[in-house]
Amino acid sequence: MVVPYKHEPFTDFALEENRKAMQAALKQVEADLGKDYPLIIGGERIMTDEKIEVVNPANKKEVIGRVSKANQDLAEKAHQVADETFDWWRKTKASYRADILFRAAAIVRRRKHEFTAHLVKEAGKPWKEADADTAEAIDFLEYYGRQMLEIDKGVEVNSRPIENNRFHYIPLGVGVVISPWNFLFAIMCGTTVAAMVSGNTVLLKPASATPIIAYKMMEVLEEAGLPAGVINYIPGSGKEVGDYLVDHPRTRFISFTGSREVGTRLFERAAKVHEGQKWLKRTIIEMGGKDTIIVDEDADLELAADAITYSAFGFSGQKCSACSRVVAHEAIYDDLLDRVVQKTKEGISYGDPSDNSRYMGPVIDQGAYDKILSYIDIGKEEGSLMCGGKGNDSTGWFVAPTVFADLAPDARIMQEEIFGPVVGFTKAKDFDEAVRFANNTDYGLTGAVITNNRDHIEKAREDFHVGNLYFNRGCTAAIVGYHPFGGFNMSGTDSKAGGPDYLLQHMQGKTSSEML
Repeated sequence: MVVPYKHEPFTDFALEENRKAMQAALKQVEADLGKDYPLIIGGERIMTDEKIEVVNPANKKEVIGRVSKANQDLAEKAHQVADETFDWWRKTKASYRADILFRAAAIVRRRKHEFTAHLVKEAGKPWKEADADTAEAIDFLEYYGRQMLEIDKGVEVNSRPIENNRFHYIPLGVGVVISPWNFLFAIMCGTTVAAMVSGNTVLLKPASATPIIAYKMMEVLEEAGLPAGVINYIPGSGKEVGDYLVDHPRTRFISFTGSREVGTRLFERAAKVHEGQKWLKRTIIEMGGKDTIIVDEDADLELAADAITYSAFGFSGQKCSACSRVVAHEAIYDDLLDRVVQKTKEGISYGDPSDNSRYMGPVIDQGAYDKILSYIDIGKEEGSLMCGGKGNDSTGWFVAPTVFADLAPDARIMQEEIFGPVVGFTKAKDFDEAVRFANNTDYGLTGAVITNNRDHIEKAREDFHVGNLYFNRGCTAAIVGYHPFGGFNMSGTDSKAGGPDYLLQHMQGKTSSEML
């Protein structure tokens, strides 16, 4: 019997025993740095001459490891293995596949601090953010296992007296999973195992900035009983390996989480029917966000300031759900802005996240660092810099938490995704205008409204056009099974990860009718 799903609790690092356990885990991970990691194709470990060097973004001199890099020949080999494996994997029992996920969740849970410590090193995540990432990975394993058991029961359809009709779901085939670097464990794990537990085989191409955690997940799944060839681990270049797999006529679906630029490009490539292809490829795509918190004139301003600073600066704003825009009613605008600036200056420390006293760590790499600072320069021309606005890349890639005020709602830094610790303020004369400003973007991922006005809550529920809308809290931190996650417009295909219908995107319905 499978117990009811409940999300993995977060670790309280205020407790000394948890701090000591985490510090021990960091030492364990540090002793493991600098290793070489192979590809995994059909269970075979393959070392290549060309490597992806993974460095700690908080300490550029610290090499986390070197990962073998796939080329097109190895990508083709992996695709053939996945295609052949699918012939029998698709016929396995749902309970068998779900049990692998449940065992994997138990393994990760036992080694929770070890995985969390690795996320601190590989992605520069502060302890709290890294712990939440690990917990979410556990949640995806547990939740999708249960969802597959429910889907396997089929759907009730009508039958006439002369027939027996059945409707059930079958897997699609070989899927390409291209995962992001920001939720390097949770999203990578969730997108991969969702495809696998649905009966598909997988070609996993993790982000080049953070591929080692994906290898460690492969080890966990193998320990949990995953057969060889079901998931194949092939880090590599997006243009060489990613494009090849997306274009491949035997690829059945593509699951991607990342930038708008890459997501729209993959969507376009996936739409083309290649010679030998006998299906329309399915895409499951999650891209960016330009997420807004609206603060009404009768809101709790202390709650609003806390929600804004947490949502804007958690993991250095490197979340597609991060608050990058605040639309505040003109009556409380100055008071709210002062509170946020004060909290940012006094409470948002940043530095190497191996030290748990740091609220923020680095941004992921030089490219991200340069892009964020270029947007800060734009912001200085478009609005008033209230705090932050500087960076330091001497040892790692650090950007100070930055607040801009007095921005026009159509300013570039209010429209374009920055993906860093930058938040901009604009004012609205009433709630209707605030909602209009919030919707004035190409994206539609998350949003929040801080208000005590019930009419405004109901208006926002109808008119604030985002996939995940929150009231009187921040706009980040969706929990699997509680807040199905996905966005509208240029935020993607609204796949609703961690929701009751997510697995169905990896499957197709089949009706059978038997005459009696």
